[in-house]
Amino acid sequence: MSQARLMDGTALARRIVEDTAKRAADLTVRTGTAPCLATVLVGEDPASVTYVRMKQNRCHKAGITSRNVALPAATTTEELVGTLRDLSTDPSVHGILLQHPVGEHIDERAAFEAIAPEKDVDGVTFASFATMSFGLPGFVSCTPGGIMRLLDEYDVDPTGKRAVVAGRSAILGKPVGMLLLARDATVTYCHSRTTDLASVVGEADIVVAAVGRPRLIRGADIKPGAVVVDAGYNPGNVGDVDFDSAVERAGLITPVPGGVGPMTIATLLEQTVDAAARQLGV
Repeated sequence: MSQARLMDGTALARRIVEDTAKRAADLTVRTGTAPCLATVLVGEDPASVTYVRMKQNRCHKAGITSRNVALPAATTTEELVGTLRDLSTDPSVHGILLQHPVGEHIDERAAFEAIAPEKDVDGVTFASFATMSFGLPGFVSCTPGGIMRLLDEYDVDPTGKRAVVAGRSAILGKPVGMLLLARDATVTYCHSRTTDLASVVGEADIVVAAVGRPRLIRGADIKPGAVVVDAGYNPGNVGDVDFDSAVERAGLITPVPGGVGPMTIATLLEQTVDAAARQLGV
């Protein structure tokens, strides 16, 4: 059997960012205001610092103003909520991203809910989950939204397909399942406590791996010809799927890195420009 085709998230993300940059430039000319994304970082976690810096660089390339709000690790929930509410009412800010994790002493959900829905370009609030689930206008969670764009790019129609989502996080597993359901897939959620995960995965036409456990899903678990989307990212550039064995069984598969990751940032930038356009009335 031939190896799976790779789903190139890097190339698709580059095209999305190029289109987003053109839209941002046009918006800036028409309104005199550049789209602005505020990134809030609590503490100095090295991975988060690097990720925020990368997002700032991508914003610059796309013609989006980036405002970084760095808060000390000892910041309380109340202080973080106050910062996010201030940004939500600041007309010069069009999108808000709270970099997570934020520290165990902080109520992350309370912080997310302090973000105004019209500026929730990362798709993390209750309001955004509701609009995703009901198919209403709003912002999608960036990684699930990027996954759906990848499926479309490679002509994967979820209609009638059996989709298995391994993972149930509020900003990845749960919303990607709702987006697949909205596209008429039959969706099964699995997680780390699912009994005989391999047998459930083996029935899937589309597998989305988002558990956060390296190489949890093996090639032998995968139905021949299935579409495998690896949304995991573990130390050493390792995904939640054992790529070397899975590529021998799948029909389409995302690499790690270069698959889902670039799509997440591209979706964030695109939604920031969308938010700016709505707020500026154009």
